Amino acid sequence: MKDKEIVILGIDPGTTIMGFGVIIVKGEKMNLLELNELGLRKEKDQYTKLKLIFDRTIQLIEKYNPDEISVEAPFFGKNVQSMLKLGRAQGVAMAAGLSREIIIKEYSPKKIKMSITGNGNASKEQVAKMLQNLFKIKELPKNLDSTDGLAAAVCHFYNREKFLGSDKKYSSWTSYVNNNPSLVKNNKLKS
Repeated sequence: MKDKEIVILGIDPGTTIMGFGVIIVKGEKMNLLELNELGLRKEKDQYTKLKLIFDRTIQLIEKYNPDEISVEAPFFGKNVQSMLKLGRAQGVAMAAGLSREIIIKEYSPKKIKMSITGNGNASKEQVAKMLQNLFKIKELPKNLDSTDGLAAAVCHFYNREKFLGSDKKYSSWTSYVNNNPSLVKNNKLKS
């Protein structure tokens, strides 16, 4: 079971930009398949944006055949209209996965940041830099929505019980490394 390949699609839903990252995992090793975004700024109609999010998610599903999808949950803000729009974007991305009977898991932004950096209050830039080091990404994208989508996929990997070989869950990458030193080749983390 440990050598089975698993593909995880991570999505950072948004009505301006939908960021996404796709990883393939074999055993304990992750490899990046795609890091990209869907720009929606030019579209004025909210319903057209939702259709484009749905369609792009279906395209990613058909291209990569993910076993599981990880979605960043909308953060709670003061602007109710923004929350509603983000919730709709998240919902259509999830509906696309559910229409193909794919397992969906949702993580809060704080949980994702904690899993990647060890700090739930990390900046988007800090998360992006950790992912850049992890996957040896030569150049980070201009918009960090795509790295947020990738972070959702990586967070899901770190929190999957099946990959960890037990029911134990880890709150961060640092926690995982400290509890599994034999699985990490170089466990010197740079801050």
